Amino acid sequence: MNSLLLRIYHRLPPGGKSLAASLHGRRLRSWRYGPETERLIAEACEREYWSAARWRAWQEERLAYILHRAATRVPYYREYWSQRRRKGDSASWERLENWPVLEKRAVRSNPEAFRSEDSNLRDLRIEHTSGTSGTPLPVWWSRSTTRNWFALLETRWRLWNGVSRHDRWGILGGQLVTPLRRQHPPFWIWNAPMRQLYLSSFHLSPRYVAAYLKAIRSYEIQYLIGYSSSLHLLAREILRFGNPAPLMKVAITNAEPLLDLQQAKISKAFGCPVRQTYGMAEAVAAASECEHRRMHLWPEVGILEFRDRKSGEFACRAGELICTGLLNPDMPLIRYAVGDAGSLPEEEQPCPCGRNLPAIAKVDGRANDTLVTRDGRRVFWLNPVFYGLPVEEAQIIQDRIDQIRLRYIPSPDFSEHSLREILSRLRDRLGAVHIHTERLEQIPREANGKFRPVICNLPVAESEN
Repeated sequence: MNSLLLRIYHRLPPGGKSLAASLHGRRLRSWRYGPETERLIAEACEREYWSAARWRAWQEERLAYILHRAATRVPYYREYWSQRRRKGDSASWERLENWPVLEKRAVRSNPEAFRSEDSNLRDLRIEHTSGTSGTPLPVWWSRSTTRNWFALLETRWRLWNGVSRHDRWGILGGQLVTPLRRQHPPFWIWNAPMRQLYLSSFHLSPRYVAAYLKAIRSYEIQYLIGYSSSLHLLAREILRFGNPAPLMKVAITNAEPLLDLQQAKISKAFGCPVRQTYGMAEAVAAASECEHRRMHLWPEVGILEFRDRKSGEFACRAGELICTGLLNPDMPLIRYAVGDAGSLPEEEQPCPCGRNLPAIAKVDGRANDTLVTRDGRRVFWLNPVFYGLPVEEAQIIQDRIDQIRLRYIPSPDFSEHSLREILSRLRDRLGAVHIHTERLEQIPREANGKFRPVICNLPVAESEN
């Protein structure tokens, strides 16, 4: 949503906001789900019991299609292979090992070059990545890709846990559904077509926990989805003050790794299992926990390789995740470095759940620091601050409750207006804070080479209060 529409939306009364959200939700529902959805779900369920050999054959066939399409229809890759041919390199692009590792900065610098030239822009929607390198990048999804993705999500997020999109559900997410300056409930909107109660993670603080719980009861919410940190904060305050919480069927976490301590508190507070998921807008990898808390990969989404950070070798079972997407033929990303690390289980053993989906032992490196506001709120999702603005890379650092630093690398068309818009969006989410800006040519990396887009330098005691 552009800034003008967002400001108009924020001037609406609560009922008007829910009406606007419902109109938007109707469009989203028609894009995500269609007459083929139930068939796609049934097929996804059937594939979960395929043998390893059948999965290998399926992936090989799909990979051949994706590689051919990338090499012949995607400008970036076609030029890459043309350059290799001009140098006398006859390596076949039909073999995945002959492709280079693709870094995010290459996609960010020219995302249109990764869109297939025979795709019709009118038939595509733009999603945004999570911004783990500081700024989100656009990813084009067709209706077909979207419906396949949401059929998988419906199957392995919801049906595995006894719920569906037809049940009433709540989400603690990063959309600024009500202005930060608002000092009294509601801090949520009801999206009727999606049967979704969207709860602002920006207003979640100890003083408002009772109001959040009242809304969850009032709308008869049956399960929750949200950031691990937001669900944990809500659960922690429920347990601290003894507020009776409505029982949920399941709590599903996304966007951040789920720590054991968080899992235990969320489960205790809401009397339900807690399931962790993994995925990204680039749609090159995905995984979700089954009832036995084993993380199962989704083979339809992508092929995973592990690269050792020191040696650069791929013949290992742990390391940096290098992913080749199989789901999205309109923006195929080959050997894409997603910025996360992970590992396979030490021993491949059948899961007690009976599904033959491969497992991943863990995924590391996606947890951002959570910023803390004066009134005790915790703010995680800051990626929309940079949506649609000419910023190559950015980092937000909190040194004091009332002070943050914004480091950024501007694109050529960056202007003072761009900077004012970023500062305005930050204050919309964090409140009255002093923002020191640093325009840089390069943002420093961690000792391990990782980039942290959000850093909280507050003392532990202060950040936990």
